This record gives sequence, structure tokens and C-alpha cells, in this order.
Amino acid sequence: MRIRTKLLLCLLVVAACSRPPAREKPAVSAIDGDAVKSHIQKLASDDLEGRAPGGKGEELATAYIADFYKSIGLKTQFQPVPMVGITSTVSPMRLTGKGGNKMLKYGDEFVAWSKREQDKISAEADLVFCGYGVTAPEYQWNDFKDNVKGKIIIVLINDPQLEDQSKFGGKAMTYYGRWTYKFEEAARQGAAGALIVHETPYAGYPWEVVRGSWSGEQFDIVRPDKGASTVPLQGWITRDIAAALFKSAGMDFDELKKRALQQDFRPIPLDIRASVDVNNQMRRVDSKNVIGVLEGSEKPDEYIVLTAHWDHLGIGEPQNGDKIYNGAVDNASGVAMVMEMARAATKIQPKPKRSMVFLAVTGEEQGLLGSAYYADNPVFPLTKTLANINIDEGNVFGRNNNQIEVIGFGYTDLEDILRDVVASQGRMVTADAEPEKGFYFRSDQFSFAKKGVPALYTKSVTVEDEREFTEKRYHKPSDEFDPNWDMKAAVADADALLQVAVRVANGQKWPEWKPGTEFRAVREQSLRK
Repeated sequence: MRIRTKLLLCLLVVAACSRPPAREKPAVSAIDGDAVKSHIQKLASDDLEGRAPGGKGEELATAYIADFYKSIGLKTQFQPVPMVGITSTVSPMRLTGKGGNKMLKYGDEFVAWSKREQDKISAEADLVFCGYGVTAPEYQWNDFKDNVKGKIIIVLINDPQLEDQSKFGGKAMTYYGRWTYKFEEAARQGAAGALIVHETPYAGYPWEVVRGSWSGEQFDIVRPDKGASTVPLQGWITRDIAAALFKSAGMDFDELKKRALQQDFRPIPLDIRASVDVNNQMRRVDSKNVIGVLEGSEKPDEYIVLTAHWDHLGIGEPQNGDKIYNGAVDNASGVAMVMEMARAATKIQPKPKRSMVFLAVTGEEQGLLGSAYYADNPVFPLTKTLANINIDEGNVFGRNNNQIEVIGFGYTDLEDILRDVVASQGRMVTADAEPEKGFYFRSDQFSFAKKGVPALYTKSVTVEDEREFTEKRYHKPSDEFDPNWDMKAAVADADALLQVAVRVANGQKWPEWKPGTEFRAVREQSLRK
């Protein structure tokens, strides 16, 4: 039986975004849960080979999305996203010096790669512990008080707030805790390499996810300097290996972590030298974002952008005999929801006043590449983009505890609109349950936020379902389609987020970042230009 819910959409002009109006009596539209499930099944099938950029999976996935957009009457186009695909063969890591010699096994004890377009990168340098690897003048914080040029640095995961909540963002992680930032900062410091210590409680996922995510071909945006500005060696090591490494140098890992929490912390040489070779095979890839546009009836040159990433990890290291990383939940589910939201939007009468852009982006798994490329090269001006609403990992498990969680709670007044919308569903808005894990910086809404566009990202999955998914299926071949999934929660979320988008499309007041939010000044400056 088809799953249908009635979606309330506006007949009257909606007033201010920050103060939603009283209940309206709108036209009727619908999100079709069975159709959402059908899209997931198609996008997550083995035929699409895990939807890695630059291969058969991309061609099939993007054609499927574009054909659907065309079939429902959206103006459809591709945005080319030039990428380089790099497949690395990595040697064991040789450690020499204090404590004797040791060889670290790739995959089990460390992973490494390079974004430089070079056939071979040989990193041989002294190891230096650099705390959290952060330079943050606004917090009077500098983990690089000594020169680390030409060194391989070892840094802790996340930012100092995890141990001392008086620093940085309190309990909530800041961008300084993201792995992408740590590699960027290592490059700015002139390091020869950067290794992040993986700790499962802080990362939110086990080592197997790191190993699986960095197996197979990796991608980056084509850079004019062919990656020369990136740190030559990027990688992760396990916590146990880090602890053993420090012990061999006569140091205690836990004590060093405590020292790293002090503002007077200075880099600590380990008197150990590391050597590793990375051999690269490279190819240029013409990847693409898929864009479908429902033009606004009154203000077609103003936009609300709804995003979901179509890509996943492709074919990688086999686990239990399966090497296709299908990405059914991550993120065929999100794309499927956006597709059916687009279908529902085309049926709204009267037509939304502003244009609605349904954007399926590439390269999220490799560091938000497709959305970052769009944000740097917007098809529609960001100064005319009122909001971004992003879906990453839809709730296919049926349960939501009558809640919807805002990742980045307190950032924008979009959550005020959402609160009013979900009240009609008998639900309430709750804060991010694990802000210390920095989920706001780990999906495509962050690319829009960095440019100042107010962005909303939500989840409704229960803690129990989230934990089970993370432990058993996240970034593993076991993230496969299940015909027994219950789509009620996904449908409710799609209903709610579409209604938020329509209220913004019809509203008089543009959404805003709340006072004190780091992205507010960026938006204000961009709109003044």
C-alpha cells in the first residue's frame, strides 16, 4: 500500500520568517513514501557500483536524477565539477629512533594518502606532537608556537572543547575540530605530513570507517597548482598506535592530551623519524552536480536551495566478501527525499513565489567537494539565495520519538519556522544531541554556511537506530537497501522540510543567522556588496 501524508502548504502570503503566522488553510500536496523507497532501491543497487564520482555509477545516478527532474517539469541542467581521481598505493610506515625500529601496517594501524598530483610522494621526517593542531587567534590559541616546517605532525581529533568545555564552542565542536581544517592548517605551517589520532568516542565512528572511507580511489577538486598547496602526506593513526608511539618515546599519551589543553602548550618532538611512500595513479574526472529548478511565480531571481549528495564511496576494500559500498542510507535516502519533495512542490497551488532549486551534489564523501564547488561557482547568486536546506541520511527506520533534531541548533531562525511546522505533526524541535562531534561541519549545508547563506540540517533518527547504523553499516558495504524499511519518518521529515522551504519562498522576511553565530558577519558583508 502506498504511504501518503497530507502536506499543508500556503494559500496566503506568509508573513515574517522569524515569527510564523497562525495555522493556514493551504492547498494539498503529498510525499509518496513508496516512491521515496523506489528511488533508494534504484540509486543503491549494485548496478550503480556505489556511486563514486567519475565512473559508471555517476553516469547512471546523475542521469536518473536528471531524467526524473525533467519528467516532473523542472528546468534541468548539469553543473560540471572538475575533479582529479587519485588511487594510492601506500608502503608500510617505518619508524626509527627512540624506542627502536617499527613498521606500521597500512590499513590496520594507519591510513595515508596525498592530494598532490604527483606519481610518488616520499615523506621522511621527524615526528612532532602538535596538540590539537589549531591556530585560533580569537581564542588566543596557537598549537604551533615552534616551527614545524618539514616535520610530520601528530594531532588530536576534534578541538579542545572535548576535554575542557570552557574553550572554543563549549560543548559544540567548531570548525577547528574538523579533519579538513587540520590538514589545511598543516599545509599553512609547512609540515611534510599530518597524522590525526583517531578516537572512536570523539569521532562518532570506529576505525573500520576510516579504513573503508580511505580505501580505493580518492577525489579532490582540480586545483591550479595540482595540489602543491596541500600538505604532502595526510593520514590517520589508531589511538593504540599513538599511545604505543608516545610510550616508546618515553611519554604518556593521556598526559600529553592534558598538556595539549593548556594555552601555553608547545609542540613536542618525539625523537622518532617516520618514512612512508605514496605511489599515485591519477586521472581527470568530469563529475557533475544535478540541478532542477521550479521557477518562482513572482520573484524567480530569488532562490531556496534544497540539497542532498548523490555520491558514495564506490568500490573499495572488501568486507565480508562485499566490495560495493552502496550508500543506501548515506545518501540515496536523502536524494530520494529531495526528488519527491520536488515532485510535491510542482503540484503546489498557487505556485511558490520564489524559485526552488533542487540540487544533487557530487563529492560529499571526499570533503563536500560538489557543494563547495557550487558555493564558489554558484549557478544562482548566493546574495539572492535566501536559504539552504540539506538532507543527509534520511530516517528509513520508521521511528522518530516525535522529535526532529536540528544540527547546528541556535544558528538560524529557520529552526523557528521548522518548530511551527512540526508542531502540526505532533512533534517538537530538539537540539543536536552530540554537538561535540561537529556534524554541522560534516555535510553540504556547511558549504553554504561558510558563504553566509542561512542553512538548515536536521535528523530525526532515534539514538538507538543511529548507534546501530553507525556500528554496523555506516561507510560499509552493508549500507544496502532493505525492502522492509518503514518510510513514515522519512515522509514526515520531507513534509516538514518542504513546508519550511515553501514558507521561505512565500515569505516577506529573509531568514537570518542568529546573533553571535560565526556566519552572521559573512552574510551581512556579502549582502552589503
